[in-house]
Amino acid sequence: MGADDVRRIALSFPETVEKEAWSMPTFRVAGRMFITLPDDETSFAVRCPRHERTELIAAEPEKFWVPPHEAGSSWVRVRLKALEGVEELYDILVDSWRQAAPEHLLASAPTRDADAQPGDATGAR
Repeated sequence: MGADDVRRIALSFPETVEKEAWSMPTFRVAGRMFITLPDDETSFAVRCPRHERTELIAAEPEKFWVPPHEAGSSWVRVRLKALEGVEELYDILVDSWRQAAPEHLLASAPTRDADAQPGDATGAR
C-alpha cells in the first residue's frame, strides 16, 4: 500500500481534485483540502478534530502522529506502513472527505461495498 492507493481512493470521491501545494500533492473537495501527501510518500495527512486526534495518537502512536509545526491544526498524519489494509485507508480518507465536503455533497458520500475494492467504480459512490 502506498501513495498511489491514496491517490486512487481519494480521486474516486465525488468532486475531488488533486492540486499541488507546498510542492506536494493535495486533494480537495469543493476547494477544501482534505488530504496532503508529503514528498517522502510514507505518510499522509488528513483532517481530524483535535480531541479525536489526541485519542488516536494515544491509542496507536505507531500509526498516527503530528509533526510539531502542525500541532495547532486539526490534522493528523498517518503512516502508510502501519495501516491494516486498504479498507482502513479508505475509511480514514472518506472520514476526512466528509469533514471537508459541503453539506449538499454529503448525501452522495462514498460508501464501501463489502464485495468491492475501495476506490473501484463499484466500491465508492
